Amino acid sequence: MTNPDISLVAALLDRSGSMQTIVDDTRGGFDAYIAKVRADREPQEKVFVSLAQFDHEYDDVYLNRPVDDVAPLTLQPRGMTALLDALGRFITSVGASLAALPEHDRPGDVTVLVMTDGMENASVEWQIDAVRALIKQQTDTYNWEFVFLGANIDAVAVGTNLGFSADRSMTYAPSSVGVASSYGAVADLKARKRAAYRAAPAGAPPAPVAGFSDDDRSRARGE
Repeated sequence: MTNPDISLVAALLDRSGSMQTIVDDTRGGFDAYIAKVRADREPQEKVFVSLAQFDHEYDDVYLNRPVDDVAPLTLQPRGMTALLDALGRFITSVGASLAALPEHDRPGDVTVLVMTDGMENASVEWQIDAVRALIKQQTDTYNWEFVFLGANIDAVAVGTNLGFSADRSMTYAPSSVGVASSYGAVADLKARKRAAYRAAPAGAPPAPVAGFSDDDRSRARGE
């Protein structure tokens, strides 16, 4: 059992060296996203945030932190892009942290947000088949939602190859407009999900909600 009045945003952010060109935009976009999530919650709703960052190394920055206690993002680009290793470790870490909670404290709504600006080039622990199977397990068994944002790549092709849904995968321009628009689209997606949860009868699953629209994608590309 999970609690429908608790939601979790679990963000995995690329901090590889190529992120240097948009590091300020990424900080500002993430902070604005968290501010919107904080503002959009209902009075009875509790929102928690988990954050990890990766390059060729991986760090859990924090797990299950109340959204009111989330500080401005610190991000220092460096290193290479071990995306598969980061995905495997992050999903496993978030899952273990939730399994350790009492059932009534487990979020009914979990969104895993992944943001990167390049292709995998440094993983040594996880293979793509294992990552894909892990994403499928968490989606099918626990109803987690996975969102993939990618710059300098075809994010829909890369995301679907990893196991993300095409309508939850989006390419963004490596610019202030692209970053801000992509985070705005993710915030709107979360708001639609929470509205569906609130509208669902007690004990019933929420109705499916649409993913990214064509307008979302155009704005994220800076068009």
